[in-house]
Amino acid sequence: MLFTKTLFMKKLIAEFIGTFWLVLGGCGSAVLAAGFPELGIGFVGVSIAFGLTVLTMAYAIGHISGCHLNPAVTVGLWVGGRFEGKDVFPYIASQVLGGIAGAGVLYLIASGKSGFELGGFAANGFGEHSPGGYNMQSALITEVVMTFAFLIIILGTTHKKASAGFAGMAIGLGLTLIHLISIPVTNTSVNPARSTSQAIFVQGWAMEQLWLFWVAPIAGAIIAGLVYKYLAPNNE
Repeated sequence: MLFTKTLFMKKLIAEFIGTFWLVLGGCGSAVLAAGFPELGIGFVGVSIAFGLTVLTMAYAIGHISGCHLNPAVTVGLWVGGRFEGKDVFPYIASQVLGGIAGAGVLYLIASGKSGFELGGFAANGFGEHSPGGYNMQSALITEVVMTFAFLIIILGTTHKKASAGFAGMAIGLGLTLIHLISIPVTNTSVNPARSTSQAIFVQGWAMEQLWLFWVAPIAGAIIAGLVYKYLAPNNE
């Protein structure tokens, strides 16, 4: 019993560290480097940064916790029959706390610059808070569809019949593509933990709109879990 509890605690710590890295690396690139004068990395750079955070952690902690780093991924894997229901909420708690810790470190770094203003702090939003001015309907559709696609990639590449060892690359590149498509719409969430971590610091409008970045990704993940479970059950 003690061994089992210790093993599970290691999984939760791994999820905390992984989500910490995702937020610090992905949102950090947006806050610190995207608009840097003349040499900024822009949307493409931020997209690559998010993909790299998942790719690197997939190989670093995938063998420990499965490297979910995302409440929507955890829910989607559970619906798809790949994850125990009793472990869903502890995983989500670790992911949210890890994301907040990552945002906290990012805030400490960013606020060290003279004239610092919090601004949007890479928070997700719609309407006037969408980078491209997209409305709530566009944001909702985008987040559902992008998360659906992300979970299809995850469920497919981690299927027992898939080629071993390549899942991390496909998942990281998939997240990069998702960001390339959807940063202009919502700043790209597909991850409630990532959205929560930034909204807590921005407060105001970001907290008011946060509901969409929980509802839409989880809805997309549930649909993907059901669809992939029908297409290719992991026990085939």
